Amino acid sequence: MSVSYVDSEHSSNNPLELLVEIVGANDWPHERTGLNELAVEINGRWCNYRLFFLWQEEMGALHFSCIFETRVDIQSYSGVHHLLALINEKLWLGHFDLSSEDGTPMFRHTLLLRGAGPASVEQLEDLVDVSVSESDRYYPAFQFVIWGGKTANEALNAALIDVAGEA
Repeated sequence: MSVSYVDSEHSSNNPLELLVEIVGANDWPHERTGLNELAVEINGRWCNYRLFFLWQEEMGALHFSCIFETRVDIQSYSGVHHLLALINEKLWLGHFDLSSEDGTPMFRHTLLLRGAGPASVEQLEDLVDVSVSESDRYYPAFQFVIWGGKTANEALNAALIDVAGEA
C-alpha cells in the first residue's frame, strides 16, 4: 500500500486538517468525531483496519492507532502477549499492543510535533504507510496464535517466511 497526496497550502497546526485532505484524496471512509479526533477505515491485505488519530494540542502530539478487525480470546492472551514482545523487538517505529477493553490487537505510535512546526504530508503518509505495512506483515502471526494454536515463536517464523519465485 502506498498513500499519496499533493499538499495544498496548509496553515493550521492541527495535523487532522491535513489528514482529512489526505483521507479524502484516497477516498477512504472517515468520520471526524471532534475537532481533535479522526476515524478512518481502510482495506489492508488481510483485513480492514480502523485508523484513529487524536491530536493533543498542548503536547503537540498526534496519537495514532491502527486497529485490527479481529479479537483475541482470553485463552490466547498469554501467547499473544509473548508474540507482541517478539514483534516489538523488531520494530523501529511504533509498537503493537492489545486493548485491555476488548482484546483487539493494534499498532500504535505518537508523532511529536512540538517545536517542529506543522506536520508535513510526508510525515503523515509515512505514519499510515508504516502502520498498515507492519500490520499486514504481522497479521498472520496473530492469526496463527489465536486460531492456529501456534506458539509465538512458531507463529512469527511462519508469518515472516519470504516466498521466493512465483506460483
